[in-house]
Amino acid sequence: MNIRIIPVTAYEQNCTLACCDSTGRAAVVDPGGDPDLILEVARDADVTLEKILVTHGHFDHVGAVGRMARELGLPIEGPHEDDRFLLDTLPQWCKQFGFPPAEAFVPERWLGEGDEVRFGEQRLKVHHCPGHTPGHIIFVHEQDRIAIVGDVIFQGSIGRTDFPRGDHQTLLGSIRERIWPLGDDVTLLPGHGPTTTVGEERAHNPFLQGSYG
Repeated sequence: MNIRIIPVTAYEQNCTLACCDSTGRAAVVDPGGDPDLILEVARDADVTLEKILVTHGHFDHVGAVGRMARELGLPIEGPHEDDRFLLDTLPQWCKQFGFPPAEAFVPERWLGEGDEVRFGEQRLKVHHCPGHTPGHIIFVHEQDRIAIVGDVIFQGSIGRTDFPRGDHQTLLGSIRERIWPLGDDVTLLPGHGPTTTVGEERAHNPFLQGSYG
């Protein structure tokens, strides 16, 4: 699996283009905005978009989802249904934060713990990681040792929990129970900022040391 990370919008949210080299098919994960840029990168990669995957319902991660799904005829998979309240009110969130208008949408498939998504010949395992939002999920490519983790964990930080239905202790539990067991060698692709690894964050993330880690 070939990965291209595309920072989009003023929030510099990491949209991920996950490509299947053997088939030329691809999935776009968290297209938060700038759809024309995303499509340009897909053309440069010479891939055909097969579906849209969503880690969670915050506007900076889903701002372009509805438009791209409608204009390109792409199915949407994810997040967990506990984030339905965020997707239903997406236009209001965008207006509140001065974000470009976005379309509310309902995914073709809600995802939960242990589910699997496929594109081309690639398979991604789904883990439910609530805390930043109640319906946050991550996508893990077990063969390539890569995890697309949205806003659960960042290099040296963790997701904020002061938005509606966020919960700090739940987030810490998700990291302990879903992120750490992936293995120290797994590369983490966060929703903002640079990539990191499980081992790096387990050893050095200041929010996850001692009793919190």
